[in-house]
Amino acid sequence: MPYYKKLVGEKCYLSPCRPSDAEKWAEWFNDLAVALPLGDEAYMPSTLESEHETVASILKNKGYVFSIVDLESDTLIGRCLLFDMNKVDRTAMMGIVIGERAYWGKGYGQEATRLLLDYAFNLLNLNSIMLGVFSFNTRALNCYLQVGFREIGRRRQARIIGDKKYDAILMDILAEEFASTYVSGFVSQE
Repeated sequence: MPYYKKLVGEKCYLSPCRPSDAEKWAEWFNDLAVALPLGDEAYMPSTLESEHETVASILKNKGYVFSIVDLESDTLIGRCLLFDMNKVDRTAMMGIVIGERAYWGKGYGQEATRLLLDYAFNLLNLNSIMLGVFSFNTRALNCYLQVGFREIGRRRQARIIGDKKYDAILMDILAEEFASTYVSGFVSQE
């Protein structure tokens, strides 16, 4: 079953997720290096069966979840999603994970984030996207700042790992602060 190029960047593209993605999700969410920065995924065992159920639910309910796929090799490298969508106020939360460690620090997360925001702002017509990130996740913080997110709040010492305490940082970006990287190319300029 192929991936479909819904939104395409220079390094990666977003595709609707597919049932076979469950195997990689289970692998990623059982890898503490991948799961700890995400949140609760690190504390709950992830089985192939539970991830198959998650994918099936996403597909059945038409969730806003995308596979992040390397453009050159068609390799699944991560997942991104929009959730807690409020269609009245035109807001949503977003999440992203690059699960394949070989792709860390190479701009894939930043490009996938831009593609997801382009989808959210220019296809779903949302106005505000918010996310949460832990203060120890400097790679993600730098990515979000580069894309244009701004810190809007902080919950102090909200995550405790061992004997260390970390803040949870809330960030957001507005549609007017974002320039389309992909969708605008399909709209004629008059």
